Formats: sequence, structure tokens, C-alpha cells
Amino acid sequence: MIHTVASEDVAANPEFRHLDSIAGIRVDLRYATDNNFVGRDLYSPYDCAWLHVRAAEALERVVAWLKERRPDLTPLVLDALRPQRVQQQLWDALDGTGLRLYLADPARGSIHSYGMALDLTLVDATGRELDMGTGFDDMTELSHPALEEGFLLAGKLSDEQVANRRLLRAAMLQAGFLAIRTEWWHFDCGDRELVRSTFRRVL
Repeated sequence: MIHTVASEDVAANPEFRHLDSIAGIRVDLRYATDNNFVGRDLYSPYDCAWLHVRAAEALERVVAWLKERRPDLTPLVLDALRPQRVQQQLWDALDGTGLRLYLADPARGSIHSYGMALDLTLVDATGRELDMGTGFDDMTELSHPALEEGFLLAGKLSDEQVANRRLLRAAMLQAGFLAIRTEWWHFDCGDRELVRSTFRRVL
């Protein structure tokens, strides 16, 4: 049985925390703007600046870790809670492109739809994003953490770009997040199958 909650009911649900309640981060939800691969706001009229309380607590550990080691850097959240209806729209947008490997099938459910995944990068004291070699949602192999070493050797990624990615991963992994093989910006808060079987999916 899939436990669900409607997007409009998230604010009243104690299982979720608003990103505004997390000190030390910046927020630029790309799917709430036209600055994404679909080219339009997918979140309105709902506020999707939410995380499950467990993911929010883990993000606070990321902030604390960076404050101690790299106080010049701040996490920039690019996506957090992504309702099921939006995941379906993204899935439909990539129909026939061969790029669906970058998305979770809505039938199974994206971990974003449980508020248990984060897309993020790091910004410096001026608000400039660190160079990660590609932008957010770049659907090419250059975005794949699993292929970084080869791209580094081939000169397609620089030492600085790979170091920036490794710093982001170090901050996230020490807080309990899990990285994936295909997107340097995406992190799950816990095992995907456990999340799907025990957490509430936002529709």
C-alpha cells in the first residue's frame, strides 16, 4: 500500500519541514521557474520548498560540516520535494528521447516525491556557483560521478571541477545522504526501497 499526501496538505503535515526553517542554505528551486529543461514553472500554484523532517535534519548536518571546514561556501538547493504530478510531467517531457535514465519512473516514485532527495550545488561568498563541469540537469555522461576519473584523465573535466564535486559529495555523505552514479547534484536521504515502502508520497 502506498501512503500519500496531497501537495496542498504538505504545509499542515508535521512530517515535512519548509526550507525556510533551515539556516545556512540558499534556495533556487529550478522547477518553480522557467530555468529548467522543460522551460516552464512546474510547481505553481503549490509551494514545493519542503523536505521530509529527516532530510531536513541531514541537510542541517551538511551546513554544520561546511561551516567548520569551508565557511566560505553555502549549499544552494536546486530541488527538494517534487510532487508525483511533476515527476510525471518530467517523464512525459522525455518520452522518446532516450534520456529517461535520468529520471525515476513515476510508477515507482521518485525519492524527491517523498521529500527524501535533494538536488544541490555549492556557492561561494559572492553567491557564484562552484564550477562542477556541467550545469544542473545536464543530461550527458559528463554529469556522471561514476565516469569522472576517465573524464579527468581525458582532460574533459579539470582537477578543480572534480575537486568541487568531491567536496559536495563529502559534505553530503558524512550527513547520511547517498550519491548516485549519473548526477553529481542528486542525493538520496536513505535507501530508496526503504523510502518507497515506509514514507508518504506527495501527489
